[in-house]
Amino acid sequence: MHTTTGRWRYGLSLTLVTVFLWGSLPIPLKMLLDVMDPYTITWTRCLTAAILLGTWLALRSRLPELRKLSRRDWALLAIAIIGLASNYILYILGLQFIAPGAAQVVIQLAPMFLLLGGLFVFGEHFRPMQWFGFAILTGGLLLYFHDRLGELIAPGSYAIGVAIVVLAGLMWAFYAMAQKQLLKTLPSEAIMWCIYAAAVLVFLPAIHPSRLLQLDGVHIALLAYASLNTLVAYGCFAEALDHWEASRVSALLAVTPLLTIVIVAWLAKIAPHALAAEPHDWLSIVGAGIVVIGSGLSALAPRESSAAKAAAVLAPRE
Repeated sequence: MHTTTGRWRYGLSLTLVTVFLWGSLPIPLKMLLDVMDPYTITWTRCLTAAILLGTWLALRSRLPELRKLSRRDWALLAIAIIGLASNYILYILGLQFIAPGAAQVVIQLAPMFLLLGGLFVFGEHFRPMQWFGFAILTGGLLLYFHDRLGELIAPGSYAIGVAIVVLAGLMWAFYAMAQKQLLKTLPSEAIMWCIYAAAVLVFLPAIHPSRLLQLDGVHIALLAYASLNTLVAYGCFAEALDHWEASRVSALLAVTPLLTIVIVAWLAKIAPHALAAEPHDWLSIVGAGIVVIGSGLSALAPRESSAAKAAAVLAPRE
């Protein structure tokens, strides 16, 4: 069993950096959608991550020896690749129809899907605190979308966007369950490199390279930030887990949607031409807060099942 170093202040600082990076990520993605298609954006992010992470692994002689994998490992790796690659592309496809804050609130369902996967796939059991957290999160979602429930029920672009992000969360749960099993064979950074490298090949037929040549300075900066964000955030997240308890890290990460909402509101005031404000009333804000509380309670609940432990350690970020 992994034991933390006890340097909780350092772990807290790294977690806060991760919260900021993941909380801000949907914003450049949303702005890039004005000039690029989702597949080219996602391919560029995966290519950047594959090159940088692959170089880091190669310099340390830690590239995975894939020929040593068993058939079961290959099957799990395929599930992990399909799951996370689908999560990445579905999330940004959903962003075409809904605002970054809404997407971040909905994606909080991902760790809950992982916990439910433990129930149905591994035959595990929820503790009462986990059921309570799940119920609170569900209530928070209903409150957050209280003024748009009609749009969620009726067919339309908003309902499609929310449904796509829900599906993105579900695909993340498949990835997380597969990665948890793969960690017995491969370290997490090797698994992530395999996923990024495979995603580069998967998305290659759908990209439009000419779009990259047409970007101005602002959009190049946004794409660079989005491309580096996931890799740097993942590094901070992994390092934070070495110094602070996974449940505390995961509980703090639950505030990410609130940070996204705050950043969007701030940017909409100083640069309304670049990013539109999200229409939030006080009930929606309360709902977002309740979602955070529900997610945090589930993260802090005592862990017995393997899926529950994975939900505290793995984080769904696009």
